[in-house]
Amino acid sequence: MPLLTNQTSGAYYSDSNLYGEYQFVSLADIINQFMFVYVGEDKIISKASRIDVAFHAQRGLAEMSFDTLKSTKALEISVPSTLQMTLPQDYVNYVKISWVDSAGIKHVLQPTSKTSNPTKPTQNADGDYAFDSNGAMETETESTSWANFKSNNPPENQDDYTDDTYWPISGSRYGLDPQHAQANGSFYIDENAGKIHFSSNISGKTVILDYISDSLGTEQEMKVHKFAEEAMYKWISCAILSGKSNIPEYQVNRFKKEKFAAVRTAKLRLSNLKLEELTQILRGKSKQIKH
Repeated sequence: MPLLTNQTSGAYYSDSNLYGEYQFVSLADIINQFMFVYVGEDKIISKASRIDVAFHAQRGLAEMSFDTLKSTKALEISVPSTLQMTLPQDYVNYVKISWVDSAGIKHVLQPTSKTSNPTKPTQNADGDYAFDSNGAMETETESTSWANFKSNNPPENQDDYTDDTYWPISGSRYGLDPQHAQANGSFYIDENAGKIHFSSNISGKTVILDYISDSLGTEQEMKVHKFAEEAMYKWISCAILSGKSNIPEYQVNRFKKEKFAAVRTAKLRLSNLKLEELTQILRGKSKQIKH
């Protein structure tokens, strides 16, 4: 039966919420189809509750979102004078952080591991910690490390000339650590506070955070690309059989192999490699490099 019988072309193009939806399958549909096809008498899984299937489906969606599915999101803000950015509600990890110039081109920021924003307890004149009336330790709103970091211009961004270039004086940067040899700026993430801290040269710039989510934030996000639909079925089957007792080990190993093969196939499909694009990139390999 065709899948577009209940939707006309006019209805699709008049509703922007439907654009591109055909390439995805909702997690609810995957759960329903799994219960119909994989569970029952004379099937590989004779009995399984819908709750178990839904749990393993959500776990499979979350795990594949981290390294298989296209689950990268982007958030754009203008960095305030506080040089801080609050992590998104569904943030799991970052892909890259960059600022955007007037031409709309991204300039990737590099993380710094040489500073942090530790908790600073309030100290009395004799150096002892201060406590409130309830016996809880009092803390400062801002650490000295963070205050010093944001108030100083990063050394890799200091210009040696009066023009607007970053050309060093001969020998002035001998022994520079390559990880700091960039002028885009730097950042570090305070996981406990849920904040991203930027260097002083990022103030007022437009910053884009590309981050990974687990795709379980909202019901609209709980969907799987059709390239990975079979991988989801294999994932749920393997997870259910692995959690059951009296299942032969060879049968569990068989489904583990099928799951790994299906996930690998999904990764190849979603890599979206195009021959023409690769050919265009490889044309630059024929250029001669002059020394």
